[in-house]
Amino acid sequence: MAKISITDLSLRTIIGTHDWERKTKQEILINVTLEYAAIKPIANDSLEDTVDYRVLTKKIIKEVESSRFFLLEKLTDFVLKLVMEDRKIKQATVRIDKPHALRFARSVSVELTSKRK
Repeated sequence: MAKISITDLSLRTIIGTHDWERKTKQEILINVTLEYAAIKPIANDSLEDTVDYRVLTKKIIKEVESSRFFLLEKLTDFVLKLVMEDRKIKQATVRIDKPHALRFARSVSVELTSKRK
């Protein structure tokens, strides 16, 4: 198994429960770690046999920047489901940070993992 990590993908979206949060996009940081069988891509050195993280990242950007969620848990689940759409991915973990969500903390985050059966 191989791992791909997408680290600190900085996006802006509507997230939160306060009135002002429903009107103003806020910064979030998305971290994705995914696992997949790398035997074929290593043997063939072919993009078609691996997980195309560029395509995946573009999909995440498009969907998240146009989304509107109240809870960080729901947004994290939404991104995790996007990631798991690629059948090559056997397991994925998504962590989303909401910087400055608490006055004296750098960020608040939610992390979810999914494993293909």
